[in-house]
Amino acid sequence: MKDKYIDLINQTFEFPQDEFMVDDGELHFHDINMMDIINQYGTPLKITYLPKISSQIQRAKRMFNVAMAKADYKGSYNYCYCTKSSHFEFVLKEALKNEIHLETSSAFDLNLIEALEAEGLVSKCQYIVCNGFKKPAYIENIANFVNGGWNNVIPVLDNMNELESLDRLVNNQVHLGIRIASEEDPKFDFYTSRLGIRYSDIVPFYENKISRNSKFKLKMLHFFINTGMRDTAYYWNELAKCVGVYCDLKAICPELDSLNIGGGFPIKNSLASDFEYEYMAEEIISQIKIMCNARGVAEPDIFTEFGSFTVGESGATIFQILDMKQQNDRERWYMIDSSFMVTLPDTWGIKQKFILLPINKWNERYQRVFLGGLTCDSEDYYNADAHANAIYLPVLDKDEPLYIGFFHTGAYQESISGYGGIQHCLQPAPKHIIIDKDENGDYTTKLFSKEQTYKSMLKILGY
Repeated sequence: MKDKYIDLINQTFEFPQDEFMVDDGELHFHDINMMDIINQYGTPLKITYLPKISSQIQRAKRMFNVAMAKADYKGSYNYCYCTKSSHFEFVLKEALKNEIHLETSSAFDLNLIEALEAEGLVSKCQYIVCNGFKKPAYIENIANFVNGGWNNVIPVLDNMNELESLDRLVNNQVHLGIRIASEEDPKFDFYTSRLGIRYSDIVPFYENKISRNSKFKLKMLHFFINTGMRDTAYYWNELAKCVGVYCDLKAICPELDSLNIGGGFPIKNSLASDFEYEYMAEEIISQIKIMCNARGVAEPDIFTEFGSFTVGESGATIFQILDMKQQNDRERWYMIDSSFMVTLPDTWGIKQKFILLPINKWNERYQRVFLGGLTCDSEDYYNADAHANAIYLPVLDKDEPLYIGFFHTGAYQESISGYGGIQHCLQPAPKHIIIDKDENGDYTTKLFSKEQTYKSMLKILGY
């Protein structure tokens, strides 16, 4: 009878996969035995596997450059990393090895870039695309960069008042972007994004304001929708409207040469994921070329701002199952040694799903379970995989603890939960380690942060 956990996986998915394989009942992630890591560092544990960041960047560059070559596309491709998905220095250092540019969202982002420049990791010739609704401090930092010789800082105007604020502070010429307020997916609670400037206002705004001020040159039109880059009628319709506005602007603004299509490539959240990345890159480039050629407009340079795609699949979060609680005749609760609200806030905040796999006991029988966190909050649980409305994990026994891992958790979790701050029910943030490869291709580990202590929490609270 095939009733072992490994049988369930082999019957459900094509397995092993690129980053996952099993040897002697234990899971390997990027050829690293996760039980070795657990035995060295314990749980709960956050992991960042740095080589995955570079491989994702190179993958996207390859896909878009191949797409441009196939379409005989005349523009260039520029990869920007969306810093808000993970601001950690080790993430930025790894990403910047790959000749990329950066996209920012707030004033402090620019202070972060100053720190990177001081280390020689960023130069003033790189593109810094400044998105977001801009408070005065953000405008001031942008102006300081422009006045300090950062010639490729591109403030993307989120509203028309930002132009006046910049005009008062900048002394040098500025290359501008304009963000389009796209129409949202019909399932949203609102019709038009709160971000950006309405389609109908963009051309008059350029004619009446930007074109009459010698400080500013419009370089970029920015387009992004919350659902990301998906093969849907909604996405292609919004892209077509965006390219239409680009062509309208190009007719009266010759210096406009760049189209920023934002981020939105999804990360793999199930072993059954089958998103066609190459097809989407090729179709996006092809559609932009066709629409521009139909209007007699030169193809724009393309910018993307991949955040989750860059760093998401580099992350993993490991827990031990402390015990099982049988609450009724059907519901078995496996209690983890941490909290989902502390370590993986996306799981309860937006019901995000990640790849969930046991680390050991793959040769044991399995059963359906619910996963519970340690806080007293009723929302601190996880009860379904992306591919099924259920969770199956190996049966517990008293002789050997069960460990589980959530994979591809590298984007947003620390910033949403409040890294280093006060956690729900004073549950401590877990240890965080960084895994890299040395010049021989062997993996190395380094402790980035210890598990949060009660003293650090009490100090924050004023005790």
